[in-house]
Amino acid sequence: MASLADRAADWLGTSHRQAPVKQVVGAVRAGLTDLFGLPDGWEIVLGNGGSTLFWDAATFGLIERRSHHLVFGEFSSKFAEAAAAAPHLADPIVVASDPGAHPARAGVTAPADDGVDVFAQTHNETSTGVAMTPYRPGGDGLVVVDATSAAGGLAWDPAEVDVYYFAPQKCFGSDGGLWIAACSPAAVDRITRLGASDRWCPQSLSLAVALENSRLDQTLNTPALATLWLLNEQIQWMLDEGGMTFCTGRTAASAATIYRWAEAAPYASPFVANPAQRSRVVATVDLDRVAAADVNTALRANGIVDTDSYRKLGRNQLRVGMFPAVPTTDVEALTACIDYVVGQLG
Repeated sequence: MASLADRAADWLGTSHRQAPVKQVVGAVRAGLTDLFGLPDGWEIVLGNGGSTLFWDAATFGLIERRSHHLVFGEFSSKFAEAAAAAPHLADPIVVASDPGAHPARAGVTAPADDGVDVFAQTHNETSTGVAMTPYRPGGDGLVVVDATSAAGGLAWDPAEVDVYYFAPQKCFGSDGGLWIAACSPAAVDRITRLGASDRWCPQSLSLAVALENSRLDQTLNTPALATLWLLNEQIQWMLDEGGMTFCTGRTAASAATIYRWAEAAPYASPFVANPAQRSRVVATVDLDRVAAADVNTALRANGIVDTDSYRKLGRNQLRVGMFPAVPTTDVEALTACIDYVVGQLG
């Protein structure tokens, strides 16, 4: 934020097709390629809007006939709903589990005659604090992974994925207004082929148009320039600190801190029962004998914000972001603050 303030006068308001902005977009694309260790042939594509827009765009530019979705929370369900509503696609196959766990990997293979050409997964379910390692099931479909709260904080293997998409307001310390997708050569081929077909698609939802513009280091329409600046600064900081090794090491240490506290506190417990499925970037902690709303109100009154649970989950719990920019010592301090507040509430 300080770097943006220093450059605001000659950055904000600049045309996104002029060299200063294109250079930052180019740095973002190169930085993400480096950070994720993407193989040759992969491309970083970005466009206006967020993950919600990308779900709609994928129904035009990634799913050819039918998709297969693993659903285990609010956000993983949204892509399945978008695919189900698309009149030009066959009804999706949806494998769902209750919030607090993700579907088992067994049985995900879709027979070839089911027509599945996209396997939709979610790396981290932001609403519930459940994480799932992306993987390539049986079948020839593209593996398309929603990674908005995971990208930059959880490890993933490009060999298991074809599209890894996210918005930059979580681990990448930026703001909303963009979607970004790391795309394999197979995904680029699918985008290009569907873009050249006779399938109707609004230009603003065209992944082929987004790909064409990204190769020019720009977006179709003017993006939020502050978002781009903050995103690039965060990527460069991540790389300077040691890349994904540093980022995943910090989130792992922060997660160990908060889950250890939640298991020991007499009034708290981790919401996700299976330790292997507990997210290292978004922790959900159930509270007992004290109202989470009262705890959140007291914390907010003292400058500690956004510990509220996801509204639609409807549980008496806290939800804590443990992104790479958050020092583990801050997570330790938060647990002490929660203990103090609970003690005062009696």
